[in-house]
Amino acid sequence: MAIATVKTRRTLAKAGVITGLVLGGLFAGLPVLWMLSTSFKSNGDVFQSPPKLVTDTFSLDAYREILGNGAQLRFFLNSYIVAFAVTILTLLVAILAGYAFSRFTFPFQKTINAVIISVQAVPPITLVIPYFGLVVALGLYNTYTGLILTHMVFTLPYAILMITAYLNTLPRELDESVKVDGGSSWTTLWRILVPISVPGLIAVGVYTFMISWNEYLFALTLTRTDDMRTVPIGIQLLMGQHSYEWNQMMAMSILGSIPVLVLFLLFQRRFIGGLTAGAVKA
Repeated sequence: MAIATVKTRRTLAKAGVITGLVLGGLFAGLPVLWMLSTSFKSNGDVFQSPPKLVTDTFSLDAYREILGNGAQLRFFLNSYIVAFAVTILTLLVAILAGYAFSRFTFPFQKTINAVIISVQAVPPITLVIPYFGLVVALGLYNTYTGLILTHMVFTLPYAILMITAYLNTLPRELDESVKVDGGSSWTTLWRILVPISVPGLIAVGVYTFMISWNEYLFALTLTRTDDMRTVPIGIQLLMGQHSYEWNQMMAMSILGSIPVLVLFLLFQRRFIGGLTAGAVKA
């Protein structure tokens, strides 16, 4: 009787977990499916009643409008330039900083670490006006440099913390063996630690790319002309004063989601492995 009760509880628990996962999947997936469906409709069919997930009038007009418009393609180019630059520079700086925090002791180390952590706790919206004034004063308004440096302020803290945590999981005997062979700290970092840390670096790189690619607030504030706007701003510009191009907005959203989706699918195992390894001694 007791065994049957235990089996019943396990079955109910398993059914509850599966039900929760299915409901969670539907909650997360249906908006994406609806966005995809809308992108293949004409703008007039978006509000048809009753609404249909699978449209009868399948159309690629929204994608043709986006991909055939040089101004829209410029938004994608800008996003690629900024996101890749932010990712590369963030990884470079974070590797050096993470190595210093992990392997050396220096004055004000704990204070600097506390400042890095505290930056993540500051709501970005509170920094819009100060950064706008700073960027204008430095002559970086409406430039790639201004966007890249601003995005790095928000990607670097997480990157430094993650890479430091990942390097802390690597044995210090690796460093000592290189020093015994006459190698320098620079050699230890770039020839030993960095190649071993590839999963962690991929996790940080994918996360950094996602943050920069999807950033909206500062991309809107720190740019003035359409030739410097990024994809999130381009989607907003499809909202006219009297009408919204819903199908084009959804098409552009789908196209804008592809780079992040491709990166995650390509590096999924290393991304998850990097996050897990970095959390061991975080």
